[in-house]
Amino acid sequence: MDDLQWRGMIDNATPDLALQLQKEVTVGYVGLDPTGPSLHVGNLVTLMLLKHLQRAGHQARVLVGGATGMIGDPSGKSAERNLLGEEELRYNQACIGRQVERLLDCSSGLHGVAMLNNLTWFKDLDLLTFLREVGKHFSLNYLLAKDAVKSRLAQGISFTEFAYQLLQGYDFYYLYTTEGVKLQMGGDDQWGNIVSGLELIRRKAGGRAFALTTPLITRADGRKFGKSEEGNVWLDPAMTSPYAFYQFWLNVTDEEAARLVRVLTLLERDVIDGLEKAHQAAPHQRVLQKALAKELTSMVHSVADYTEAARATELLFGQATLADLEALSEQDLLTILGEVPQISMGREQLGQVAHVLELVTSGTQGRIFSSQGAARRMIQEGGLYVNRMRVVDPYQRPDWVLLRERYLLIQKGKKHHYLITVV
Repeated sequence: MDDLQWRGMIDNATPDLALQLQKEVTVGYVGLDPTGPSLHVGNLVTLMLLKHLQRAGHQARVLVGGATGMIGDPSGKSAERNLLGEEELRYNQACIGRQVERLLDCSSGLHGVAMLNNLTWFKDLDLLTFLREVGKHFSLNYLLAKDAVKSRLAQGISFTEFAYQLLQGYDFYYLYTTEGVKLQMGGDDQWGNIVSGLELIRRKAGGRAFALTTPLITRADGRKFGKSEEGNVWLDPAMTSPYAFYQFWLNVTDEEAARLVRVLTLLERDVIDGLEKAHQAAPHQRVLQKALAKELTSMVHSVADYTEAARATELLFGQATLADLEALSEQDLLTILGEVPQISMGREQLGQVAHVLELVTSGTQGRIFSSQGAARRMIQEGGLYVNRMRVVDPYQRPDWVLLRERYLLIQKGKKHHYLITVV
């Protein structure tokens, strides 16, 4: 608990949780709704809580909500979710299960993470029994007071989503009575749902359970990451490539990097202290961002994916020269530049291009620059490169050596690259 506090991972916790964790091996769980085929970076925070729980000698469970996923949690949502079919949910569950197995120790040993599905106990629970056994323990005033509900009352919330907190509360009660689970953890938007479970355990079982929530990672506009949201960064490499994943962490602000390197990595305190001092001494080196990107890309994908992403980044944004590019095989070149926008140009067309201004405007159908004026200004500012060589003359002939006899790498400013393939 002291380590979690230092890492900034505790938003709220029930009293005496630390005493409970000292007293006995405690079983804790985190719930994931399979409303999409992949987890996203926002899920990493709660999964790290499970990692810390395991490392401290306790037992962890992951609940994949095959039943609650049919409804969707209204927490943090401004509109009603689209309901998913059973086949899509089963597919999502399988995909998420594989990601969890990669991120957590799911061995059969005492401290291995066990995966559960709440459809197992909800599928045979009829409505009348649920209302008698669960619904009668909660007043309407209690349910309406929850933030996830209050925030939606103005524009409307269906009874389906309104009842979600009862289903999640029953999950906690069921796991308490059948699996000995005494702790539920989640993002800070889950506190109301988790407390409903604590209340049900107290009323129905006369027992005491515990809760811990952690601050969520939010996007630049303040919204939380979610599987039904646009612009997410996914853990599935087919949805967000390892290179794009690596770049996401490399481009967080200094303030975000200082927080996230504590929250999302298992680096020890003295190591992080050293990184913070090095970053303060030379902020332009982006020491914290590089450490964060390395740890997370290696953990979520692989060390090989990290190495490839770092190599591509160095070639695109570092001190790589034309000689470094020429030394690459064609396969390596295309692998590293796989994320770069591709532009095709005929060899005869390239031969007819009069100068570099024409190459980056009309020669590439305006995809690099929409006008020669914009390109000329970029050249005057020293921000246009061809094959890592700075263009100083806007009317320079485009007679550069083609990489592997068919490629030109154009760099526009600090972050934008284009690969011209001569066909």
